[in-house]
Amino acid sequence: MFLDLWQLFAVCLCISLYLTRFFYLKFKARQNAASDGGVPTPKRTLIVLGSGGHTTEMLRLLDCMPKHLYYPRYYFLANTDLMSLKKLKDRSVEVNQVYLIPRSREVGQSYATSVFSTIKACLYSIPVALWINPDLLMVNGPGTCLPVCIAAVLANLVTLNRVTIVFVESLCRTQTLSLTGKILYRLNIADLFFVQWEKLKVLYSSSIYLGRVV
Repeated sequence: MFLDLWQLFAVCLCISLYLTRFFYLKFKARQNAASDGGVPTPKRTLIVLGSGGHTTEMLRLLDCMPKHLYYPRYYFLANTDLMSLKKLKDRSVEVNQVYLIPRSREVGQSYATSVFSTIKACLYSIPVALWINPDLLMVNGPGTCLPVCIAAVLANLVTLNRVTIVFVESLCRTQTLSLTGKILYRLNIADLFFVQWEKLKVLYSSSIYLGRVV
């Protein structure tokens, strides 16, 4: 009985230390994102692409970001997303900068079974995220970004680096957030959460509205 109490105490202490570190790093990351003084240094950037308009919007957004400040750039996309892969090849992106992971949810797949496919995608994403150890994670709504965000959060717990997660909701979302957006917003995972329509800012007060960014 005495040993069980000590084991419980040790587990609770470890969880408390991890949570304290997590929220401290999250607070510092938001402070740095709001006011980043001094000489800028290149930030290792991890980008998640999605099928359809998600990739087009993300690539437009990346074109507005100085490459010498956000470099090297690494790309995550679903292993069935041939369109996004072609767009990267058209931009002469090197193969060693592209990582294919299992799709977390196929079109028409039930939410119940998507839980297992998302877990599988997480297991693929975590070791790559730990190896890349990014400073910045850019996501904009495809289901593929959810396991990558989870991987980034877990990486924060085991590395000294702190990745800043930036979510930009898709331009086509005018009335409500995407499912991925809702999950990231409710769990408060993203450090910066951008919406592109004023109505969404009213509905989700913690979001940031800067007009159309893509």
